[in-house]
Amino acid sequence: MNTDDTSVPPNPTRSVLITGGGRGIGGAAAWLCAKAGWAVAVNYASGTAAAQAMVARIRAAGGTALAVQADVAEESQVLEMYAAIDRELPPLRGLVNNAGVVDLPSRVQAMSAARLQRMFAINVFGSFYCAREAVARMSTAHGGAGGAIVNLSSAAARLGSPGQYVDYAAAKGAIDVFTMGLAKEVATEGIRVNAVRPGIIETEIHASGGLPDRVKQMAPMVPMQRAGSADEVAEAIVWLLSDASSYTTGSIIDVTGGR
Repeated sequence: MNTDDTSVPPNPTRSVLITGGGRGIGGAAAWLCAKAGWAVAVNYASGTAAAQAMVARIRAAGGTALAVQADVAEESQVLEMYAAIDRELPPLRGLVNNAGVVDLPSRVQAMSAARLQRMFAINVFGSFYCAREAVARMSTAHGGAGGAIVNLSSAAARLGSPGQYVDYAAAKGAIDVFTMGLAKEVATEGIRVNAVRPGIIETEIHASGGLPDRVKQMAPMVPMQRAGSADEVAEAIVWLLSDASSYTTGSIIDVTGGR
């Protein structure tokens, strides 16, 4: 993550929720959003220390941030999270559906029902719950002022991840279709919906999936011959949230080094 702790604009008038915003791509996006003048709701499920550290970093630089615990797979917790944001931050104008999980490498024939339910509950249902609540607040059809949603997909949605993460790839494929459909559904309501598809990125997710050396192993397969950084993905996310992308909706941007 970029270590440039220059000051951020004070007194923001709009908020963005970043799920899984304490570290990795979500953390990089949280910091860049704060620098772009957003109040940032940093969601976390279990990474309390990382989320609180991100909030402290933003506040120390003069920005506004709030750590909000919620498992996005649980609808009731999502509703409580949004209620806290409504109480404590400026009006919501952005959502980054970043929270997601992988599992240990496995062939489909060995995947349990519990694994599949967890994979889709967090990666797909959680994105639906959070987007639903964001639309209810941002849609001009409901008295909102508009906004932007950015979903985190993956290059796995194109590649399939055979022998490792077909379930994860399928979940991200669902996110691609969700992005395109929702974008068309709310295009006349002041809301833009786009997705970013990262490739091989230097984050902790590989270790959580049982492959801590995956970045090193996969880098030679990338045309640019290197992994990407969380900051490089976050730059695309923040652009899609910004007015600079005002005519962009229903798009999926690959941040994959050409892979």
